[in-house]
Amino acid sequence: MKRKNLCIVDSTSTKNVEAGGTGDDLNEDEEEEFLPSPLDPFDIGPKNASIESLRKLRRAALVLNASRRFRYTLDLKRQEEKTQPMRRVKAHVEAIRAANLFTAAGERANGTLEPVLSPPTGGDFAIGQDQLAAMSRDHNVEALQQYGGVKGLSELLRTNLEKGIQVDDADLLKRKNAFGSNTYPRKKGRSFWMFLWEAWQDLTLIILIGAAVASLVLGIKTEGIKEGWYDCGSIAFAVILVIVVTAIRDYKQSLQFQSLNEEKRNIHLEVIRGGRRIDISIYDIVVGDVLPLNSGDQVPADGVLISGHSLSIDESSMTGESMIVHKGARDPFVISGCQVADGSGTMLVTSVGINTEWGLLMASISEDTGEETPLQVSLNGVATLIGMVGLTVAVCVLTVLLVRYFTGHTKNSEGQVLFKAGVMKVGAAVDGAIKIVTVAVTIVVVAVPKGLPLAVTLNLAYSMRKMMADKALVRRLSACETMGSATTICSDKTGTLTLNQMAVVEAYVGEKKIVPSDNKSELSPMQYSLLIEGIAQNANGSVYVPEGGGEVEVTGSPTEKAILRWGVKLGMNFESIRSESSIIHVLPGGVAVQLPDSQVHIHWKGAAEIVLASCTSYIDATDQFVKMDEDKEIFFKKAIDDMAAVSLRCVAIAYRSIEMEKVSDEVQLDQWALPEDDLVLLAIVGIKDPCRPGVRAAVEICQKAGIKVRMVTGDNVRTAKAIALECGILDSDADATEPNLIEGTVFRALSDLQREEIVDEISVMGRSSPNDKLLLVKALRRKGHVVAVTGDGTNDAPALHEADIGLAMGISGTQVAKESSDIVILDDNFASIVKVVRWGRSVYANIQKFIQFQLTVNVAALIINGVAAVSSGEVPLNAVQLLWVNLIMDTLGALALATEPPTDHLMERPPVGRRESLITNIMWRNLLIQALYQVIVLLVLNFQGRKLLKLEHEPISYANKVKNTLIFNSFVLCQSFNEFNARKPDEFNVFKGITKNYLFFGVVGVTIVLQVMIIEFLGKFASTVRLNWSQWLISIIIGIISWPLAVLGKVIPVPETPITKIIPRCHRRRKVPQSERRRRVPQSERRRRVPQSEGCHYLVSFPLGCILFSIFGAFLYFAYKLAYKLVYTSEYIQ
Repeated sequence: MKRKNLCIVDSTSTKNVEAGGTGDDLNEDEEEEFLPSPLDPFDIGPKNASIESLRKLRRAALVLNASRRFRYTLDLKRQEEKTQPMRRVKAHVEAIRAANLFTAAGERANGTLEPVLSPPTGGDFAIGQDQLAAMSRDHNVEALQQYGGVKGLSELLRTNLEKGIQVDDADLLKRKNAFGSNTYPRKKGRSFWMFLWEAWQDLTLIILIGAAVASLVLGIKTEGIKEGWYDCGSIAFAVILVIVVTAIRDYKQSLQFQSLNEEKRNIHLEVIRGGRRIDISIYDIVVGDVLPLNSGDQVPADGVLISGHSLSIDESSMTGESMIVHKGARDPFVISGCQVADGSGTMLVTSVGINTEWGLLMASISEDTGEETPLQVSLNGVATLIGMVGLTVAVCVLTVLLVRYFTGHTKNSEGQVLFKAGVMKVGAAVDGAIKIVTVAVTIVVVAVPKGLPLAVTLNLAYSMRKMMADKALVRRLSACETMGSATTICSDKTGTLTLNQMAVVEAYVGEKKIVPSDNKSELSPMQYSLLIEGIAQNANGSVYVPEGGGEVEVTGSPTEKAILRWGVKLGMNFESIRSESSIIHVLPGGVAVQLPDSQVHIHWKGAAEIVLASCTSYIDATDQFVKMDEDKEIFFKKAIDDMAAVSLRCVAIAYRSIEMEKVSDEVQLDQWALPEDDLVLLAIVGIKDPCRPGVRAAVEICQKAGIKVRMVTGDNVRTAKAIALECGILDSDADATEPNLIEGTVFRALSDLQREEIVDEISVMGRSSPNDKLLLVKALRRKGHVVAVTGDGTNDAPALHEADIGLAMGISGTQVAKESSDIVILDDNFASIVKVVRWGRSVYANIQKFIQFQLTVNVAALIINGVAAVSSGEVPLNAVQLLWVNLIMDTLGALALATEPPTDHLMERPPVGRRESLITNIMWRNLLIQALYQVIVLLVLNFQGRKLLKLEHEPISYANKVKNTLIFNSFVLCQSFNEFNARKPDEFNVFKGITKNYLFFGVVGVTIVLQVMIIEFLGKFASTVRLNWSQWLISIIIGIISWPLAVLGKVIPVPETPITKIIPRCHRRRKVPQSERRRRVPQSERRRRVPQSEGCHYLVSFPLGCILFSIFGAFLYFAYKLAYKLVYTSEYIQ
């Protein structure tokens, strides 16, 4: 029997069991269809992408302002060089240490070395920070001995090694003044002016500013300073407005990220103060504090070991060498920033903050936690494609306009030719060409959707802030997106599905059940003394009894707290029992203690059925050792089964004694394996941990959303089954059969292929180890699932790292688990995990809304200006107007649509496939209908506007200005009304839940108010004229028609298969080499062929949609004629 099998409280295995093999091979056609191409730069992994793939992505993306676009992503140059400053600082520290040791050695050889212990210099403490720092930095054991060892050092620091410092604000302030606080100076965040400077670096905006300056010079020269500055001033003001608004948005976004990063760094841990363990922030640790150290903890300050049991520290973060260092009397110094690899102990803090080596390192490097999220990568591809199209249109418009201009085909509003060769002055000709270039550049500004990838960052910043309120701390940005695609959640039982409020409710001691469980009178003297000794000594927690009376405070893991509370109820005096014997050696689940009479007792506790299998006897009511016969073994096994059937966690407590001569000497004590055979059973207890309220409803929500919840627990399968039935993970007893309900040892023994065959059916895994969880995660991922997994222990780190989304527990989780996770669940509640899923889906849905809205503007603006330029040589939307549209589209649109809160509707859909198209058929339908409507209406106004608006008798210049102003006004109002449609791409009621989003109302309201101001008061600035009430009415009608048009469009059915997959691929399929083949993808994510029935359905539904659209068009035409007669008849009567 292995030692690790005895302990369910803390797993002891540190080896990672790797799951080999790749599962079933797929045929080449299937695999080639859904595998990401290595040649596609816009297809990178969702987690831990290589620097080379990110570099290829950035080279392929069309980016006009790289410093702004990649601000919140990984700094590739810094990532490659970030180890250099750490190495320099480490080398510097090592050089100082070596120099000090060399100097000390020379002085020692000359006999001039002074004692390390210097007299007090008049401070509050008998030792100074420089002395402490020198001792810790040099790991100077000799200096520690001169101070009187740890005991003497604690007296100099006025600390009690058992009770710690006193909880006194005045004393804490003195310690901070004398030794510093546990903080280090961090580089300040970017100021607003830096964001303003970065916003200026957009290439197109720089070109526009240059064109504005040239226009200013030529305008003043030809028209004078009074009139010549208007064109330049208008463009310059519009550009400055865009830059300022962009900088403000980016600056506020950076403040949100700074506050979230501060939350990540604010670790909470236990210290011993005034004899009790209290929870404080890492920033509140002071010199003289006594800190407990347990496996998985991060060392928060430099210190000296007080006591330890098999304590091993991973110092690779400081030394760069992957070596575990055992701490003891020979090497008692503990370094800040390192991880506790194994064992436990307590330390005395000697240096904090900038006075530690870790503080020096952190102050000298800048933290770069940026990354490229999968959604940003996908949107880079979309933005690049659209940008290329827009760039092509802009070049065509520029070419056509320049050719028309210089060949004399461009006329002004009076019908006069603008350019006459040999007659026109050079300055005027250049001015005309500059205006044409300005229009073309502005088309690029609007066409390149810079806001798409940045909208992801805005959405993630908003979501992360809201998720903090929902008790979820996001450590990796991409996890927000990936969580929306999760197909399965592998959850722990204790503390996640249950309340983590454990209490002993049943107990078997000797050969009978104790009723009630804390009835001391039913225990014999020997049973009582050995049981109390085992409970007190074999515990990593503590019991604090207030001196003035009051409620006893118990700390430790939930299981340990339950057993300690049971011991207190039995009359245990924790401190007295601990002082009666000394601990020799500690292992997870076991402890060896030496009694005053030199006897050695070894106490074990752990999984009841496993400990019971190691027991050969028990103590009866007469204090006699009775051999464990078959009948008694059956009796105890039945007791375990009965308790497990009512969802009790069963823990057995046992002991054995050995001779002192068999105890290993001090040198070999760390490697001593405590005996596990011939144990004497002392007690079997049943611990109740009730299910969390609402967990069953949360599981049902996941199941409706297409997410399978699996429970992975260290408890035996009967306890796991009872809890699973209570939580709704299992529907009935009929489901509680293999492979739905499986034991970890059975799953572990299967081959890779066998695991893949049954992994989809597994709902509950009982008596599992962290390695079993890792095997489960790997098998699920090979089957193509997007896996979210919870973990709290140090040994859960491999599974958390391997999963698509690692969820660490904020209360019970170790620091190693948190560092390996993507999201920290602050309240350990499964319902919070479901909220994270909602937010993950909301991120994806909001980006799709913004894409639909922005692409509608892109398509409409490009077609309107392109067609008008080619056909008439003029564009209805000038540079200033397009910049305003760009502001609406990029900044205001992102604020309105990327901050929509999640709705229950999101949890009624299946998960978004990892390879699903970002732009769905529904989105294509909606945006094409809206864009087509806007293009038709506005082009009709452009070519027939003077006639339709009865402006034939007005001066041509004025009539054209009215027409173009009406086109501009109608276009902006169409976008404002279409923002409502974008909120609900697949729902008829676009106003549902709108009252909950005040920001949306604010953005739309500001847009409309500013539009009214531009039309009515800023005519010179925007080249517009005031509109009368009838023209305003026409603009509003044109805009508001987008609402019923969207409703009618949603009647038109679309195929489920993305349109890009229906169209046959013309390129030759690339044969995928065996070495490039990756994971298997589930059926839901594969590109399925369109069945003939669906194709026929599509062929029938499309003409039907066209007919409905034609009928609606006729309705629009008659509505327009009616409105036209009403408006102009009323004007004629007046």
